[in-house]
Amino acid sequence: MDKKCIGEQPYRFELELKNRKKRKNREGKKLFLLILPFLVLCFLFSYFPLHGWIYALYDYRAPLKLSQCEFVGLKWFKTLFSNPTQVKLLGQVLKNTFAMSLLGIATSFLPVLFAVFLNEIKSKKFKNIVQTLTTLPNFISWTLVYSVAFCLFSPSGMLNSVLEQIGVISEPLKILDSSKHVWLQMILWSTWKGLGWGSIMYLAAIAGIDQELYDAAKVDGAGRWQLMRKITIPSLMPTYFVMLMLSVANFLNNGMDQYYVFQNSFNKQSIQVLDLYVYNIGMTGRSLSLATAIGIMKSLVSITLLAIVNYTSKKTRGESII
Repeated sequence: MDKKCIGEQPYRFELELKNRKKRKNREGKKLFLLILPFLVLCFLFSYFPLHGWIYALYDYRAPLKLSQCEFVGLKWFKTLFSNPTQVKLLGQVLKNTFAMSLLGIATSFLPVLFAVFLNEIKSKKFKNIVQTLTTLPNFISWTLVYSVAFCLFSPSGMLNSVLEQIGVISEPLKILDSSKHVWLQMILWSTWKGLGWGSIMYLAAIAGIDQELYDAAKVDGAGRWQLMRKITIPSLMPTYFVMLMLSVANFLNNGMDQYYVFQNSFNKQSIQVLDLYVYNIGMTGRSLSLATAIGIMKSLVSITLLAIVNYTSKKTRGESII
């Protein structure tokens, strides 16, 4: 072989490596430019508002400027634990928050089962209809959901009217205007609204399962129930555990919309979760500084829970979620 050709081979190899690195750098820059708008939006809506935490250190009174308000340091943080009335009310709010979060975690397996059974529907047309009808409620605002609930379950609603006409009851049932079974009502409405939407991720995971596993199991004589129990459900478990850990990390974040529209003077004590409590203190009670202090504490606890869940996942499953 010509010595010149032998000497050119390492040079060509190095040149090819350089070209590959340049292509990867160009692709990396393109991908970064693609996600840059979303990073900017994330910063503007998630990180930039954190400068408002400074209000927790002042005795803020709207519409005064912050410089015109008294600096009180950690006064509002101390108030959370020093005022007996405040401590008692906060304890009830945390009780409601924990109850709703635990119920949410306890029912988190329902989208998995729904996705599995939906996948077993052989008629594609009927499957699409069911998936569409169960996904649509996610796009309905909680205000409209409450309007439907009021039309159905208010003292003058359809349910009470029908039961009175057929002689089952003599007085209207107080379903929405009662503090009884509020937690159960809220989790049922939440499940109805989010079941179809929550199953989409699991349906995508089912679509990614290797079909050869099903074919091999069918050759061995496995039935539909055995296929679900031995292949489909175990394949969904990694996705389910990730979603479950994220739910645990967001244990104190129940949201506010649902509870805000369903609250009234009869059920306020049982329905007021932490997010709604912060809103009521800040907007209705006009104590923005105290509401900010509670919000900061909630955020710190959520970050701590996320770190614990991430550490637990890494130790038990060998994978971290962040």
